[in-house]
Amino acid sequence: MKVNATTRSSKGSSASRRLRRAGRVPAILYGGKGEAVSLELDHNEIFHSLRKDEFHASILDMMLDGKKQSVLLRSVQWHPYKQQVLHVDFQRVSASDPITTRVPFNFLNADECPAVKLDQQIVSYVTTDLQITCLPADLPTSIDVDLIGLEAGGNVYLSEISLPEGVEYSGTEEDPLLVAALARRIASESEDEEDETEGEESEDTDSESDEESEE
Repeated sequence: MKVNATTRSSKGSSASRRLRRAGRVPAILYGGKGEAVSLELDHNEIFHSLRKDEFHASILDMMLDGKKQSVLLRSVQWHPYKQQVLHVDFQRVSASDPITTRVPFNFLNADECPAVKLDQQIVSYVTTDLQITCLPADLPTSIDVDLIGLEAGGNVYLSEISLPEGVEYSGTEEDPLLVAALARRIASESEDEEDETEGEESEDTDSESDEESEE
């Protein structure tokens, strides 16, 4: 995937506001052997790119002033209530240097697993992405987790799935829980009876109030 950028000389909050009014987005490129560079992007272009999941977990080809270099999206700042990108951070990557980033899970066959199909349970996605370390060439856009064998009340831990070749887990939790099958909450008969009793008491109270008001 590609991203087009140009260098900018003006810095500071006032310059950033002027850029945004002109339909541009301030950004920065850092890391690698080069110095940090202030950039500007076209707002519409980066806005639509950020709506694609693969843009967040791919090595991007940045065309900066006509020269291509490999970068990784690191962070995005959004306006608190407008559909507006305020700032974007990119990191340079080298083919020979490992990178650490987060990659989303792609859960498969959730509706076909025994927990859902036979026992009408709910699949709870406890962990939706994973921190990994790999070479840029090995970076996956997502990690598949097949739930076809998930039984009622069952769990799926990271140790139970296979990571893509060349990819290592680099998070702090030893063996994170990814998915849990949970029973649906069904109101018991006693709860139903309590609700009915409360309803009857409410009706009786209303009736008494009406009688008192008539008197």
